[in-house]
Amino acid sequence: QVQLVESGGGLVQPGGSLRLSCVASGFTFGHSAMSWYRQAPGKERELVARIITPGSIGTYADSVKGRFTISRDNAKNTVYLQMNGLKPEDTAVYYCNAASFAHSWGQGTQVTVSS
Repeated sequence: QVQLVESGGGLVQPGGSLRLSCVASGFTFGHSAMSWYRQAPGKERELVARIITPGSIGTYADSVKGRFTISRDNAKNTVYLQMNGLKPEDTAVYYCNAASFAHSWGQGTQVTVSS
């Protein structure tokens, strides 16, 4: 059974930083590309970042390029999203997703950027 548990969200002021974590279980983590998505109120879920292997360069949505960094630790079955220079428009629930099990989602973690 695939499980994805996101954490690290919270309330932060514009320009601040947060580091999200997602611990995965129930599948061979190292065999799957991993992604972060987000969904803001009233909007569709969108892809934020994706990483294939540890140390590889991630791919990013244009809206977060240069501010967000995705990374993974296969020994810990964990994928991270370092978010710097946060903006109010980054406010959303953030979810991780495994490409090999694209229909499985965790509960997400809320990120709110507000002064």
